[in-house]
Amino acid sequence: MIIIPAIDLKDGRCVRLCQGRMQEETVYSQDPAETARRWEDEGAQLLHVVDLNGAVEGTPQNRKAIEAILKAVSIPVQVGGGIRTMKTVSAYLSSGAERVVLGTVVVRDREVLEEACGRFPGRVLVGVDAQGGKVAVKGWTEVADQDAADFVGRLTGLAVYAVIYTDIARDGMLEGPNLEGLRRMAAACPVPLIASGGITRTEDLRQLRALGPKVIGAIVGKALYEGVLDLRSATAAVN
Repeated sequence: MIIIPAIDLKDGRCVRLCQGRMQEETVYSQDPAETARRWEDEGAQLLHVVDLNGAVEGTPQNRKAIEAILKAVSIPVQVGGGIRTMKTVSAYLSSGAERVVLGTVVVRDREVLEEACGRFPGRVLVGVDAQGGKVAVKGWTEVADQDAADFVGRLTGLAVYAVIYTDIARDGMLEGPNLEGLRRMAAACPVPLIASGGITRTEDLRQLRALGPKVIGAIVGKALYEGVLDLRSATAAVN
């Protein structure tokens, strides 16, 4: 299981939100590329970059910052937020992103997911963001009437690299992950799972690893930025 630092972009800056609320931001850096280099220097094997404005608006809004990150590091980068068309999928992958994360479009226009998996097998992740067990969309501003576990079950047969599961209530709260939700998702998910939301301590990471080989990664944000969790020691704890 690898530890994946998150770089959340809003208005070109590196920020963290509380439970996805755009008005509750903490700015950690005005230079996202420098932040990316920092995590690479500290041993990150992969970065998770999200265009928060793009997730809400529906089209990429932080392309300049993302392209600067892609140029700044040599480790793989997965990019999400506002990716709703094949044109955007292709643009990110051709500009150096290792993988793209599709979320809202999987709920609203499954054909885009199917085409992306067909053209770029193994380079597509599905982001499942859950509010009370239901799938949230549009940068977490709307909740669809779809059970998260049922939703991932319908990914069977597609060349999806992994599902990223985020419990919105835990995100940015430093209260630990929703282990029961993750256990349920791991049982239902036909592809590997990456955990996100609330991961704070090395003990959280050990508990995630104990869920079994289905959980291949843990995205960590606020705990790293606040210095609650050290990337090197966290990586050592799960190896």
